[in-house]
Amino acid sequence: MNNQWLSILGLATRARKTITGEELVIKEVRAGNAKLVLVAGDASPNTMKKLHDKCTYYEVPIRTVEDRYELGRAIGKDARVSIAVTDEGFAKKLLTLLD
Repeated sequence: MNNQWLSILGLATRARKTITGEELVIKEVRAGNAKLVLVAGDASPNTMKKLHDKCTYYEVPIRTVEDRYELGRAIGKDARVSIAVTDEGFAKKLLTLLD
């Protein structure tokens, strides 16, 4: 898989355009600030369903990536299950690389 999206996600994080943590991500989706949500493939079924339902309702694109360790490594932190990208430009670039 092309891992260029990891670099873009790292840039977005350094630009302070990402939010991590399930509850904070859902809060950003509700507020209309999230432009893209990334969720780890090894997230619990309950977390996966909750995020998919919120993103579908609020019409926010959501993508599933490998695992929580890959997401965490991309942003320079420990394992992360969900990340919201709050910048339109970063979100569009990530969507083109992930699709």
